[in-house]
This record gives sequence, structure tokens and C-alpha cells, in this order.
Amino acid sequence: MDQFDVIVIGGGSAGSAVAGRLSEDGTRRVCLLEAGGTNDNFRIKTPGLLVALPKQANWAFETEPMEGLNGRRGYQPRGKGLGGSSAINAMLYVRGNAWDYDNWAALGCTGWAYDDVLPYFRKAENNARGVDAFHGDSGPLSVSDQHWPSPASRAFIEASAQLQLPRNPDFNGAKQDGFGLYQVTQRNGERWSAARAYVEPGRSRPNLSVRTGVVVEKILIENGRAVGVAVRRGGQRDELRASGGVVLSAGAFGSPQILMLSGIGPAAHLQEKGIPVVRDCPAVGADLQDHCDFILSYEAKSSDLMGGSLAGMWRMGKALIEYIRHRTGTMTTPFAEAGGFWTLDPASPAPDIQYHFIPGIVQNHGRDTVREHGFSVHACVLRPDSRGWVRLHSADPFAAPAINPNFLADDRDLVLLRKAARLMQRICEAPALAAYAPKDRNPIDYNDDAVLDAAIRGSADTIYHPVGTCRMGADHGAVVDPRLKARGIDGLWAADASIMPRLVSGNTNAPSIMIGERAADFIKAALA
Repeated sequence: MDQFDVIVIGGGSAGSAVAGRLSEDGTRRVCLLEAGGTNDNFRIKTPGLLVALPKQANWAFETEPMEGLNGRRGYQPRGKGLGGSSAINAMLYVRGNAWDYDNWAALGCTGWAYDDVLPYFRKAENNARGVDAFHGDSGPLSVSDQHWPSPASRAFIEASAQLQLPRNPDFNGAKQDGFGLYQVTQRNGERWSAARAYVEPGRSRPNLSVRTGVVVEKILIENGRAVGVAVRRGGQRDELRASGGVVLSAGAFGSPQILMLSGIGPAAHLQEKGIPVVRDCPAVGADLQDHCDFILSYEAKSSDLMGGSLAGMWRMGKALIEYIRHRTGTMTTPFAEAGGFWTLDPASPAPDIQYHFIPGIVQNHGRDTVREHGFSVHACVLRPDSRGWVRLHSADPFAAPAINPNFLADDRDLVLLRKAARLMQRICEAPALAAYAPKDRNPIDYNDDAVLDAAIRGSADTIYHPVGTCRMGADHGAVVDPRLKARGIDGLWAADASIMPRLVSGNTNAPSIMIGERAADFIKAALA
């Protein structure tokens, strides 16, 4: 039986940061467990091969039918392997709005206001622009500008400006509002996942054991304390012990699943699945929040735009050769190159809509090849009122969890997304994009509420930002306290997007890494 000081479950965005920081001074024996592989391959490291990622790097979950989406099931890709979703995402470096974190503090999460978390964002960051009041330049996470964006992405920004929507060169700076190019987690043209930032530099440390292909069956809890984990690897069962404790970083779906498999969760649900109840905690798996996304797609004949035609494939082939030789050019694209944040509800305390512009047509989450050239614009509701859940299908740790984001269950989200779609359509008709002579692939009357609502409910889905299923809070119903310690269980912490009490106003990778950074400091203090 192997013995460690700390065991970290999950090598994703937060888990990589936790394991890297806890092991860097050499004083603790740290074991990082990851169900997937190493993700150390060319397809994952090449940004432009995002649509051709290896299947083994993606959990590729499917949701339960959602009433708000006319009973449709949604798709929920999640990263599998070291780096987690930072190994398969669009690499956008977005922190959310300062108001989000001040709101967390107002909800009782003491120590999580914007002024509290900003130093950790800066600590994590190695921004190519250099250091300033908002950014760091000496952290492990490389953040870069895009050097070869499509002219169409710049046209999207210009089209927004033609509607008097301001430009914003830094969505993580003094203000979030406006439109511009996203910064990305890349270094020298390659994807820079959390594992490359935090785990790979420490692989030679004798006190860091990184184990891939390991499925956690449950957390071992004795006398109210987490003392280790039961695992399966290649058909073999084993137990690993942790004298200091266990950190759960398996993500918004995996973390509540593992807690429930360990007997921590809604008692009635656990009993229904034949799992002995260790602690009745209804908040485990509850309060799932995600960004519901609606897409407008346009066909257009232009070499600026991606497409699956022979000419388009030839162009991408040449771009791949350039990338192999120099790590430059079109293959450095994150696809969602440009975007913006804007407020459509006057009562909103911060931007309530986010846009992503892709210089190509997206269909079925990029899983379908579209021969036509064109562009796509996404709109999502940043702080949804709809709430979903994660539960168990069975007590089998190899079974996928039951996931229901419950998109558009609250009509307020639909009303806001309707407004966002109308502004999005106006941007696409502004002169800068109209110059591409775009043709709407799904033309409707955007002024007809019923018609637009039907289009939204008929096609909207996730833009991959699930959070909240092991929420942090000061109340006794919360899963973890503001120092990320599990309530009612000693020696157990959670650190990933699942602990967010409210979804941030933007992409969730950077905030998850920040959470991992903070968790490492909390755990160091607790074990001192």
C-alpha cells in the first residue's frame, strides 16, 4: 500500500495547479491521479487540430433530455488526461468579471473578492505582454496574443465598432466590456495546458508521483476523515493512503460523482443506488450552472474563411506544413479568435452576454465536416438563472454520471438570449462583415419572438463551462467552506470549477487554474 502526504484526484486545470504547487518545494509526497493518459502528443499541442483531437482525450458526455431544449439531449465534452479540459479547449484566457468575485464574497465566500483573487491570477500568469497591475509575467501559465488571426475575425471587431460597440484590447484588464481578439494559453504557437504549466516541470521531482490510467472508485473515509482512495488501474484494485489528506479535482461532473460514490451526497439518492451514506449533503451534484450558447452560421465565398472544400483543405494542408516547420500561421488558431462582452439588461451589474466569432462554420460542436466556407457567431448568457444537476446512473465508477444542465428552464435566460441573438444578427449585417456577402444558413424572422425562441430552443447547447456542483459557501449546506475544505469531513478538499457558487462571466479555464493555485496555499497552511 503506497503512502503519501497528499493525493490529488484529477489532473485537469485545477488539479495540475494543486499538484504542481504542493510538490514544488520538495517537502510533501504528492500523488496525482488521472483517469486518462498523458496527452503528450502533436494533435493536442497543435491549436489548429482542435477539431481532430484524439477521442481518448475527451469524456464526450451526453446529457439527459432537457425540457427547455424541446427534450433534446446535449453534448458535454470534457478533457480526459493530463491537462483536463485545458488540453482540448479553445485556449481562451478569460477570467470573468471583477463583479463575479465580489459577488462570491457577498454570498459568504470570505476571501474570494476580486482583490483577493487577482494576485493569484497574476501569480499563475506568464503574459507575453509583460507585467502590469492586472497581469503577471513570471508564472507557469503562458498567455499569448494571437499573431495570425483571420482577417474575418478583425472584420467582426470592425463590424461591432460600426454599431458603436467599443473595442477592448484586454478583456482581463480595467474593464471587460467591448469587442476584440482573445488572448490564448499558448507558448511559441503551441497549446499550453495546465499540465504543461504545472505538472511537466515537476515530473522529475522524487516527491511527485503522477499516475495516469487510474480510475478512482471512492475516497476512503475513516472516523470522519479522508485517509486515502480506492483505485482501479488495468483491472487491478489498490488502495493509496494519504496522511495529510485528499484533494478532489475531477471537475464539475467528476467531483460530485466521486463524492457520491464515496457516500457523500443526497442520502435518498445514495440509498437508491445502494451506496452507504457517510454524510447527507444535498448540495453535492446540485446547482449545476453552464453557459447556454446559440449560434448563427453564414456561408460566404472567401479565402479568409475556413471550409471543407478541396481548396479549403489544401489551404489547411499548407498551413500544417508551415506549422510543423515554424510553429506559425493559421494552425495556431483557437478558432474562437474574436469576441466580446456586452450588457443587454440595464439592470445587470456587469456584461451579461458573451460573443465568440469563428472564421468557419461550426456544426454539431465541430464534429461534422462542413464543406461550405463561412463564419459562425456564438452568443451565450453569462450568468444564467437556470439550474441543473449531476447524479449517478449507477454505483459503477466506470459509468458516466447523469448530467442535466437544464438549459433555458428559466425564461429569463431565453429572453436575454433572444436579445443577444438580435444584436448578433445586426453585427453580421454591418458593413465590415456584409462585405463577405454572407448567406444565413438558417434564415428566420429575428423580429418574431415566437420564431426566434423556437430556433433557440431547437439548436442551443453548451459552450463548455459547467460549474457549481460542489459549491463553496459559508452556510452549512455548502459542500466546501471558503478555504475549500469539505464540510463534515476532515482531510478532504475540493478544488475545481465545481466549487464556484456562481458561474463567472466568461470562460472557466483561467478561473479553475486560479482556484487550484489558491487551494494549494490553503492546504499548505492546513498541513503546516
